[in-house]
Amino acid sequence: MSGRVVEKRPRSGVLTVISLLMLGSAAIRLGFEAAPALAKGAEQAESKPKETQAELPGARILLTELLRREEALKKREATAIDREKALAIADEAIETRLAALQQAEEALRETLAIAEKAAETDLTRLTDVYQNMKPKDAAALFETMDPTFAAGFLSRMPPDAAAGVLAGLNPEAAYTISVIMAGRNASAPQE
Repeated sequence: MSGRVVEKRPRSGVLTVISLLMLGSAAIRLGFEAAPALAKGAEQAESKPKETQAELPGARILLTELLRREEALKKREATAIDREKALAIADEAIETRLAALQQAEEALRETLAIAEKAAETDLTRLTDVYQNMKPKDAAALFETMDPTFAAGFLSRMPPDAAAGVLAGLNPEAAYTISVIMAGRNASAPQE
């Protein structure tokens, strides 16, 4: 039995060596035969990009044009945003100036109202002074006044006081003042 065991070992060693040699031979053949096939496959793979590269100039032109248009649109958008901001600032400035103008107008109205009231008060007092004077003394003063100015005071006086002053005036001055007083409202609408 021991003889048989010895015989099996050399056989298995020989079989292993033969198997290794066969595998080596297969690897070498595969290398020699596969290399041209792999090279041919690589050439086919490289030829496809060349075909695409032939189509690329048109695509590049299109892409360049699209990028240019996109850039132009971005510039337009930026310009529009800048204009919008400028308009908003201008609107604020206009609103501020308008508010200031309205305040100034209101202040002016108040000042004019005060001035008109003061002027009216002054005219009323002066009219009261003239009407409380003796008609003869007032008439002497009215003869030195501008006829339009004198007509204004006489129009503000009660009719009996005005009549006394007009009676004391020389006839020519009395006539001129009367004509001015009569003509003041002649052009006013009747209805």
